[in-house]
Order: sequence, then C-alpha cells, then structure tokens
Amino acid sequence: MHPPHSFYVRLSLPEKLRPLLELALNLYWRREQETAYLFRRLDPGLWEEAGHNPVLFLHLLPQERLQAYAGDGDYTREVERVWQEHLAYQERQVTWLQEHNLSGNVAIAYFSAEFGLSAALPIYAGGLGLLAGDLLKSASDLGLPLAGVSLLYREGYFRQRLDRQGRQQELYPRYNFYDLPLELERRADGTPLTVQVAFPDREVKAQVWRARVGRLNLYLLDADCRDNWESDRGITDRLYGGDLEKRIQQEILLGIGGVRALAALGRETTICHLNEGHSAFLALERIRQLKEKHGLDFAAARELAASGHIFTTHTPVAAGIDLFPPYLMDKYFTGYYQSLGLSRQEFLALGRQDPNNQQEPFNMAVLALRLSAWANGVSRLHGRTARRMWRNLWPEVPEEEIPIGAITNGVHTPSWVGSRMAALYDCYLGPGWREEPAEAASWAGVEHIPARELWQAHEEQREELVVYARRKLAAQLEARGSGSLEIAAATEVLHPRALTIGFARRFAAYKRPALLFSDPERLARILGDPQRPVQIIFAGKAHPGDEEGKKLIQQIVAYAGRKEFRRSVVFLEDYDLEMARCLVGGVDIWLGNPRRPLEASSTSGMKAVLNGALHVSTMDGWWDEAWTPATGWAIGRGEVFDDVPYQDAVEAAQLYDLLEKEIIPLFYTRDEEGLPAGWLERMKKSIKTYGPVFNTHRMVQEYSRQFYLPAAALYQRLEAGRQERARNLAAWKNRVQAGWPRVRVERVEDDGGGELDLGSTLTVRAWIFLGELQPPDVKVEIYYGLLEAAAEITAAEKETMKLEEELGEGRYLYSGAIPCRRAGRQGYNVRVLPYHVDLAHPLQAGLILWG
Repeated sequence: MHPPHSFYVRLSLPEKLRPLLELALNLYWRREQETAYLFRRLDPGLWEEAGHNPVLFLHLLPQERLQAYAGDGDYTREVERVWQEHLAYQERQVTWLQEHNLSGNVAIAYFSAEFGLSAALPIYAGGLGLLAGDLLKSASDLGLPLAGVSLLYREGYFRQRLDRQGRQQELYPRYNFYDLPLELERRADGTPLTVQVAFPDREVKAQVWRARVGRLNLYLLDADCRDNWESDRGITDRLYGGDLEKRIQQEILLGIGGVRALAALGRETTICHLNEGHSAFLALERIRQLKEKHGLDFAAARELAASGHIFTTHTPVAAGIDLFPPYLMDKYFTGYYQSLGLSRQEFLALGRQDPNNQQEPFNMAVLALRLSAWANGVSRLHGRTARRMWRNLWPEVPEEEIPIGAITNGVHTPSWVGSRMAALYDCYLGPGWREEPAEAASWAGVEHIPARELWQAHEEQREELVVYARRKLAAQLEARGSGSLEIAAATEVLHPRALTIGFARRFAAYKRPALLFSDPERLARILGDPQRPVQIIFAGKAHPGDEEGKKLIQQIVAYAGRKEFRRSVVFLEDYDLEMARCLVGGVDIWLGNPRRPLEASSTSGMKAVLNGALHVSTMDGWWDEAWTPATGWAIGRGEVFDDVPYQDAVEAAQLYDLLEKEIIPLFYTRDEEGLPAGWLERMKKSIKTYGPVFNTHRMVQEYSRQFYLPAAALYQRLEAGRQERARNLAAWKNRVQAGWPRVRVERVEDDGGGELDLGSTLTVRAWIFLGELQPPDVKVEIYYGLLEAAAEITAAEKETMKLEEELGEGRYLYSGAIPCRRAGRQGYNVRVLPYHVDLAHPLQAGLILWG
C-alpha cells in the first residue's frame, strides 16, 4: 500500500565530513580504492552490509560515529585530500578534446537500456551495460560533452540464488531510490520534473533522476509515479522483464521519453548514440520535434535527424533483435505516425527489411539502421558479421562496402585494475596508465617492473580472490540450508598458489561454459595433479527465459559437487560488478570459448589481461584481432564446422592439449628464485600489448573522430540557413530515387587486349545513360581486383572515372584507368553510384548500378 503522504529527511554531516556526501553521490571516483577506504574506515562491517553503497551506508551510520570521526584530524585531512583531488578533476579545463583541437559544437546523448557503473546502482545485466558505464567514465575523462539516458528500474536486474539442485532462482528486491547515488530532477518550483508519452487511451508520466558520473550526468526515467495507472507504474520495474508488450512500453519510454527528458532539462542535443536498438524510437521523436520546430516535411526532418544518429549494434544473430508484431505497433503508434505525416504502410516500412511484406514484424535494428547515418559493430569480426546480417538492406552493395563500420570495444582501465597491480603501475608506469591509457608510451614502463614485484602483486590479488570465493561459497551454502560440515569445507576449497582459471559471463549455449567438462576424467587428471594443481572459478547468470542456460549452470554446479572436483571447481552465485572486479583481478587464465562468430566482442578478458592474467579463447570477438602467439593462447584458428558436436569435441581436445602441454608447464616452471620466468615474460608482453588498445579511452577517441565530430559537422551544415541543405538533400534523394530506374551502363570498352605488363595501366571507357539525372548527381567508378575461380572479385579497389564528353539525350562518356600493380588474373566492372556532398557515406542511399 502506498502511504497518502511522505517526506524526506536530509542527511546532515559534520562540516569537515560534508565532502563525503558529494563523493557518495558520484558514481565515478578517480581514486576508487582510496575513496572507498574513507567510507569503509568509518565502519567496515556496515560498509559490507550496505553492499558498498555509500549513500545507504551514510544513511545507516549512527550520527555519533560521524561526530567522532569529525574530530579525528588524520581522518579529516585524508577526506580533504581526496576531496581536493576530486574537485581538481571536476574543474579541469584542458581535456583531450581541446588538446587535439576537436572541440566542435557538439552535444552528445548516449542512450542505453542498461548502465553498469557500480553495484550500488543495479541497472545492468551484463556486458552491454558495463560497456555503457565504462564509456561514460572515459567520456568524462576526455572532456566530451555527453550525457547518458536510460531507465531506472525499481527491481533492477534479478539477484541470482541457486537451490540445492543448482537450479537458478530469480529474486527481485525492490530498491529505495533515495538510498541510491541518485538525485531527483526538479523544476524551479521544487516539484519533480516529469515527461509524458502517449499510450493507448492515456498519458504515461515519468520522473527523471540524475546520477553523477565524474563530470557527466546520467538521466534515468522512472514510471513509478502516483499519477500513472497501477499497471503503468510497473513499466520500469525490471530490466528486460515482462512480455513483449512490456518491452515495447519500456522502449517507447526510453527512446521517445528520453528525448523529451533532454528537452525538458534544457539540453540541446545534436548527436544521439544508440547503444543497441532498444532506444531506436528516439529517432522518430527527433524527427517529429525537428519537423514541428522548423516546419520541415518528414523527408527533410529525417535527413537532419539521421545525420546526428550513431547506431552501435552488439548482436551477431537475428534472434537477438527486438521484433514487434504489427498489431502492437498499431496499438501504440497509430496517432504517432500520423503526427509524422506518414501512412501506416510508410511508417511500418521503416522497421521492415522488406517494406512490402505486410506480415513482417517491426525490427528495431532495421529502424535504427534506416534512421542513422552512422553505424558500427563492436569488433572487426563483428563488423563483418553485421554487414553480412544486414546485407538485405543494401542488396546491390558488395558486402565489404555496406555502411556498417567497426569500433572494437574497450574497458575503463582504472576501474578494472586491482589495488595491488594499480600500486605497481603507479610506481613504475607513472600517471600515464590512468590519464592516457590509449598511448603506447603509457605502458612502456611495464618492461621495468621487477619480476618478483610483479609476481608478488599478482599472487596477492589471487589470494584475495581465493579468500573472497571461500567466503561467498560458505554464505551461499548456508543460505541453501547446507549442513555445518559442508559449510566448513567451503573454507578449504581452492588454493591461493594454484593456477587459477576464471570463466564468468552470461550463461548461454553459444558461450559453451561446460566445454571444459567434455571429458571429465581427463579434466580430473589435469586439475588433480598434486605437483601442478589447477582450479576453476565459474560465475554467471542465465537470462530468466533461457532454460538451456539454466541447465548449463546446473550442470556446472553438479560437476563442482563431485568428489574429484569438490576442492578445485567452484560456482559463485549472483555474479555482479563487485564479483567481476575480484575475479578479473585474481585469476591467472581468463577462459573464453564461444562458438565463432557468435561473440560480438566480449570485454571480460580485456579486464583480466590488465591485471596480468593471460587469455585463452576461440578466435571470436575481440580475441580474433588481438591474439598473438606471445601474449595468449588461441583455441583453433577460426574454423567453423557445420557439424557442431564435432566442433565442440575438436575444440575441447585442443583446450585440454593447451593446458597439458603449454599452459600448466609454463606456469609451474620456476627459475632459481622460484619465479615462473616464462610466464612473467608473457604477462608483461600481454599487458604492454593490450593495455594501450583495448580501453574505452581509445574507443571513445575513435567514436569522436569517426562519428561524433563528423556527425556534428554534418548536422550543423544541414541545419544552417533555415535547414536549406537538409531540404535540398531530401529533395535530391527523392529525385534520384525517381530517376534511378532509367539509369544504365550502355557499353564498356578497354584497351587491354587480354594481357598487360606489371606496372602498366588499363584504360576503360563507359557510355552511361543518366536520363533525367545529371553528372553531378552521380559518381562513376571502376571496381576491380583479383578474380577468384568463381569469377568473384576479391580485395577490390576503386578508381573514379572522369566525365569525358556529353553525348546528348542524357548520355555521357566516362573514362578511367586501372593501375596494374599486381600480377595474376583480374577482373573489373563499371558501376554508377548516387553522389551528394552531404551524404555521410557514398552508399548510404543504398543505390548502385552495375555494368
């Protein structure tokens, strides 16, 4: 029952401790361990009880304890030192953006259904959210004018408990937002700021909460408002919860409501970055607002809005895309598409691969691709996978030229390096690894870290992990009602000096968490060698609807309970951000064995290698572009077999071979000082190689250079002068679309005679009929390269042809030359593409004519 009246009691801290509240309300601490220690020192037990949530901790802490520490000079001086460092960061004027003269007139909004910033704000499910959180932190460090937008879930993502049979149970505690690091946005009169979205027969309100992330803000929409219907108050109850109708309601609120929230907050936004397709409805709202603001038609408003939209897809399979049936789209959008000036058919076509298929559901990724001028996958391999997935949207375009690029994911380096390794880096690398992790020079000092100190820091973090795992295992056994002997035995599992393998991620069939158990007897021999012991720590949740993933958890738990694995295999339940930090900080090997190419990127291994772990994986996601023989191990070389069980058997055998013949011997071979010299050399090479590459500073810099700044420049060009260029671009596209069916390549000739010498050139001439179009409307190219046996051109290159002569009646002669730089059988074709100076990508229009 909701009380009829409520009030809020503000926290009151002694003056010298007031910075603690400001620090508690910021989800990004530059010196995380030092800042956390300020809170932990006040009451270590209560800090653990509060789940490392500083706001809840301060709410629970007795006033007498605060008063006592306010009189402790050493403590207050430490508070002041940390506070001054925080202020210096907040007020820093010179940032990467300014240093590189990249500070164009840009304002970015980053939309994501989840953000993983802290265990104290449980609005994340996994990698998508953790990536979003790390991106915000790096954007803050680099000085980008960016804000995050998401939903605030009353029950967050589920808490995982396992029953005695290892079956996953999902628990949904309700969070008190006033005990979280959040602030409610208010109007000038003190009332909560709200936005509204139209639902059938009603308006749904959402209030807006703000989370501070360094120098940036994350805005979170909350539908749990008294003015809403009881059913609507539950729209934001659970992340990825409910049925298809709940999902469309959440995505309407995220996309349309999110854009309206930014407007209500007075934030002028030029760029919207869509982290997956959940927020794609924002593109429609941006078009609607621009249409009304500037008096544009839909086509011109679409060009202007799309110029500022970046869509990042994380999904390597079509099954991972949200699809909404036409009846749901009719239910929620009938009035909306009318406000856009579209018919039902025109509106639904925006989300269909085949606009003429009346039965096709509305696809959120298709909507995002159609209404974004910029798009990318999250690794090089995933970029190729995404281009193959969506080639139906560009049917005549060669797959490698489909306008979906690739920016490989990264991690926020200081957030994921454990305390012992961080102290070591501070000593031998200086501040560069924190301030400029994307610079190779920042990691050069790794070579100078003494082997003994590196090994000691790593072993201390492994020991911390073992202590943590034992404590967690004992607690989860106690919660299941296990006997005292079983609980006591949990304090003896794992060994602080044994080779430790970590496998922690969402449990799904394609990630193959049970691959190691393909041959249990062989694995038992590997793990049970008393001279060279090996142990494995598993953690991860299965999606509540994924029964196969839940069975995999049950399978691992069952193996862990067997006598031969009881001390060396552990499954830790309720995987969250805090557990992830402990795991990546303490393992020696981070294992990933997904089925290629179903892992878009994965970032957990990137976090582990920063802590000195070595990575072992199939050639998928980031590892496909990262692996070198000197820095880690590859399971296979990227082969994909049609026979899935056979592939599993082959790759399990390869993994066992790697462990037995390379990994375990290297780890346990010690020099005269008792150190694993070969292992430490590989650790150093791994850290030095991957440290400057797989971080979100590099990732955000790439987004800035490839997308944010070019998009801002294009948006400003199209918007200038009463949006004349946006109107002209829309009119040009309509004219080209209408005239394109008549365009043809009438004849192509060359002067080659069949054979040419290396270093010579082949002159090509083409007679092109453009009909109503003019030469400035098109670009004519020679597309050439090596010719495969199947008569397919590979490793293609392009040469622009020049207009030589106007022949009359819409006909034109073009000429160009192919440089013969490679020997062998080659082929070419002539093609015509639309051309306009304001196209973000030459193939954005999807039109191409081949000779």
